[in-house]
Amino acid sequence: MVTKNLFLPTILVSLVSFSFSTSFTPTDNYLLNCGSPTNISLYNRLFLADSAKPGSAFLSPGHSISLKNQNPPSELPALYHTARVFTSSSGYKFNIKKNGTHLVRFHFSPFVAQGFHLNSARFSVLVNGVLILRDLQLNSTNTVLREYILKVDRNVVEIVFTPVNVSGFGFVNAIEVFTAPGDLIMDEGVKLIGAAGSQVYKNLSSQVLETIYRINVGGSKLTPFNDTLWRTWIPDDDYLLLKSAARRANTNYPPKYEAGGASRDIAPDNVYMTAQEMNRENSSYQTFNITWNFPVASGSARYLVRLHFCDFVSRVLNSLYFNVYINEYLAYGDLDLSTLTFRVLASPVYVDFVVDSVDPGVVQVSVGPSVLSNTLTMNAILNGAEIMKIENIESEETSPKKKNIWVVVGSIIGSFVGLCLLLLALLLAMKCRKKKPKPRPAESVGWTPLRVYGGSSHSRMSEGTAYASPGPNGYFALRIPFADLQLATNNFDQNLIIGSGGFGMVFKGVLRDNTKVAVKRGVPGSRQGLPEFQTEITVLSKIRHRHLVSLVGYCEEQSEMILVYEYMEKGPLKSHLYGSGLPPLTWKQRLEICIASARGLHYLHTGSAEGIIHRDIKSTNILLDENYVAKVADFGLSRSGPCLDETHVSTGVKGSFGYLDPEYFRRQQLTDKSDVYSFGVVLCEVLCARPAVDPLLAREQVNLAEWAMQWQNKGMLEQIIDPHLVGRIRPSSLKKFGETAEKCLAEYGVDRPTMGDVLWNLEYALQLQETGQQREPHEASNINGPEPPTPGSVPHIPSNNIRREGEDGNYNSDLSTTKVFSQLMTNEGR
Repeated sequence: MVTKNLFLPTILVSLVSFSFSTSFTPTDNYLLNCGSPTNISLYNRLFLADSAKPGSAFLSPGHSISLKNQNPPSELPALYHTARVFTSSSGYKFNIKKNGTHLVRFHFSPFVAQGFHLNSARFSVLVNGVLILRDLQLNSTNTVLREYILKVDRNVVEIVFTPVNVSGFGFVNAIEVFTAPGDLIMDEGVKLIGAAGSQVYKNLSSQVLETIYRINVGGSKLTPFNDTLWRTWIPDDDYLLLKSAARRANTNYPPKYEAGGASRDIAPDNVYMTAQEMNRENSSYQTFNITWNFPVASGSARYLVRLHFCDFVSRVLNSLYFNVYINEYLAYGDLDLSTLTFRVLASPVYVDFVVDSVDPGVVQVSVGPSVLSNTLTMNAILNGAEIMKIENIESEETSPKKKNIWVVVGSIIGSFVGLCLLLLALLLAMKCRKKKPKPRPAESVGWTPLRVYGGSSHSRMSEGTAYASPGPNGYFALRIPFADLQLATNNFDQNLIIGSGGFGMVFKGVLRDNTKVAVKRGVPGSRQGLPEFQTEITVLSKIRHRHLVSLVGYCEEQSEMILVYEYMEKGPLKSHLYGSGLPPLTWKQRLEICIASARGLHYLHTGSAEGIIHRDIKSTNILLDENYVAKVADFGLSRSGPCLDETHVSTGVKGSFGYLDPEYFRRQQLTDKSDVYSFGVVLCEVLCARPAVDPLLAREQVNLAEWAMQWQNKGMLEQIIDPHLVGRIRPSSLKKFGETAEKCLAEYGVDRPTMGDVLWNLEYALQLQETGQQREPHEASNINGPEPPTPGSVPHIPSNNIRREGEDGNYNSDLSTTKVFSQLMTNEGR
């Protein structure tokens, strides 16, 4: 029996919400394409040519050469095809409209041209006389980005590249200089953490900061396209000390910025909508920490550690208390995020700490439960982390001669001051022999190492991503230039729109090779739907089946997110069932469409070790080609299934209203049986030709699944079928179809059939419709003998006749329907 009153709870999770944030508009905004005479666009930002000749525009007079890579890798953005080489001290000058904090970024991508091997360059970089890059040498051909945050107190920013020796040279491919938001670096509330305890750290905004790490904890990679300050955030997987200690958490709802201490310029929505929390299900210990190790350069250095928090995991205020440790020192004890956010849940905040690196060159961050934690709600979370090196400021104005003079003077003064301090220390030692207590390291505050367990699904990619997100150079063979898609769709002509959804509009198009395609275009400039965009690419680039819609390619240029699919002439199944005025489908056509869809889903669930769970099965996501052959589409919400030693994937609830598995909604535990439930709703749509939910109907008829199963339980399902089918369905076929839908819609997943079982029953219903005869007993037998199926049961396929379906989903044409089906893989065969 299906769960009652699904209408109200499921409406809360029917939409996948990703907030839209507009880009920050800096007062000063200089973007230079160095060594090039032309402008280049990247991430919807225009990089200007730095000048055709030295001494004009931004380029300072001096010896410099413009280089062009004659054979750049095809996947390398055009911004890195050119470079400016400096054979003597020279650089750029930028006029500044407003003093204050600025971001300065240098792009380095070595190549070989005109006798210059750029990866052998050795040089230093100064900004307004401050040495921020000393003796830089790039020993590989990888692209490197160096980002600095500094305060500008004059009306110009002067950048100078200085070769290390007479025969040396420096180079750069691109430069960014732009005003930072006023609240990006604040002086208030910064704590210095170390052996002397927690102290106030002053004047942070006056320091030069170099970004070392920017981490989206619990989430996927975020490109500059998804950040108002055009930053890149990377996943935390590689830095987790013990992956089984953490469990990914996420929310569909955007953060409540108005109540917290952070803005979208501090970190983007997606950082605050994902997190790592304690994985207590995988531990026999009550108390343990989640720990990340971030390697840094050896030697003494000081770092700013910015930690981002957003408590969307708690149900009520003041229920989450946890401790934060940095380098094993207690940095923040008994942290209650609701006290920092004016008592509002899901409101983002960040906390800044300054620490010294420890040998062997690592910054360690840990979160763990507080002694104030309730045993039932004990938890600790982290949403994001940034680590920035606080640079030792050195000015070029300190020449060697001046240095020598100051060394002499300094040694004299230093000796005198040292003697005074020594006498003072002796006096203090005689007065007070007590030592300052050292802050407790992690081990002394209840930290217990988590026992290592084998395998966990929680070490995979974040919510909404079935596989690892594509990197900037991944899946390049599928990329389609934006200009080609403009041509294919007549510049996205409104007359070519064939559909729309949460992601954006779908256009009919024709590529240069006359291939008909469906072009799904995300809202230009919007970040909504980025996880779905990445998931769709990663899933469809790895699977292929005749009953799964194929991905032709994608486009990620000019702030666009566009997916290109094979064109399905007849459109979604829903349009052929109700609401569009199209000719009604025959019962045989409907059965064949259901069978084809079931084949596609069966392949998804069993085609790999873990399988793939679609998570959004509905009649609009089943498309028909010109021959009414059905294919499953829209894999934006797909997830990898559980590992072989696991029963489910713990995840936030996503799906569509009316199709959502009630058990998944209650327990937030996703299995392939969630797809089976949704498919059961589709079967009801196919039979009754009405929407899954219709709020205009009487209360008992609003939810189609509930209403249909009420009639099924009465044995009177024929009373509610599509009027066009009345008298056209054999009773035996209808009976088997109704039983199959009933099994799919069982309240608990364990009582539902696999998609292989569903496919068998639909094939059987088609045979009953065409012949009106029962199958021979041996055709429905199980492994224990030729026993015919009992009424209402979902029989299994003989296990001695199993093979995996081909990757392309094709079957031998000379096989009968029954023989074809008998060779599909069953759940027992996995």
